[in-house]
Order: sequence, then C-alpha cells, then structure tokens
Amino acid sequence: MSISITINGKAHALDVPGDMPLLWAIREVAGLTGTKYGCGIGVCGACTVQVEGVAERSCLLPVGEVGTRPVTTIEGVGGSTGLHPVQQAWVEAGIPQCGYCQPGFVMQVADLLASNAALGDEEILAAIVNVCRCGTYPRMRRAIARARAAMAAASGAGA
Repeated sequence: MSISITINGKAHALDVPGDMPLLWAIREVAGLTGTKYGCGIGVCGACTVQVEGVAERSCLLPVGEVGTRPVTTIEGVGGSTGLHPVQQAWVEAGIPQCGYCQPGFVMQVADLLASNAALGDEEILAAIVNVCRCGTYPRMRRAIARARAAMAAASGAGA
C-alpha cells in the first residue's frame, strides 16, 4: 500500500502497510535514522517526533493514521535556519552522554516551549516523561531554561 506522508517538509510516497508504526516508516523506509527505537510501548520517549507540531510517540502511531498532518523529526526540527533553540541549548549545555534518548527529549521540549513558553521549570519537568538512562537531567534543566529564554527573546516576549 502506498502512503503519502510529509516528513520534514518533503513529500514521501511510502510502500508500507497502514498499520506499520510511524517510527519504522521514518527510519527504515524514509531513511531518517535520528528518531530512535527505545521501548516500543511509548514509555521511554526515544521515538518522539512532532506530528503537526505536537509531540507524539512514533512507535505507537500507525503511519496510516498520520494522514495529511506533517511530521517533523530531529533532522528537520531546526528547519533550514540551522539548529532549533532547544538543540542549540542542548549543545551548549553538553547534555548528551550516549545521546540515544536525546532526539526524543529535544522534540518533546521543543513542542512544550512552542505551545507555552511561559511554563515554569516544575511544569516543564512534570510534562516531560521521557527517560534518560545516563541521568543528564540536571544539565537538561539548565538547557531548557536557556532554550525558553532564547525562544522568548526571538518572539519578542523577552524584550
């Protein structure tokens, strides 16, 4: 079955069954391997992508249910302008150790901050349920604060 899907602004015609998890369609068929497989049950968040700007666990979402909603992966979150403010903050904070879970964290945080940049630290931390086995959470907190400030400044809210 051919499924038309837009990933990172590019149209793809994927010859896959509609019940295939979006994760596998992205990684194995579209060839975008930044999105990771973690637990396969939507708990760890390594597979997080954005579907129409909303963070989704791609291991649980059948590709046939995406429809015309655009999908953004870690490869496309920064767009053509380079790094997304969350990615830049991650780099500056030196977060990744093994780095496996980080694409999912970046996608989740980018959605949260785009949805409501005024969220407080505790609200953000409560909303992020992704798992990092390396325990880089203290650096992530600093990076989230940095990204939030950068996004607010870019939108004029911090001026």
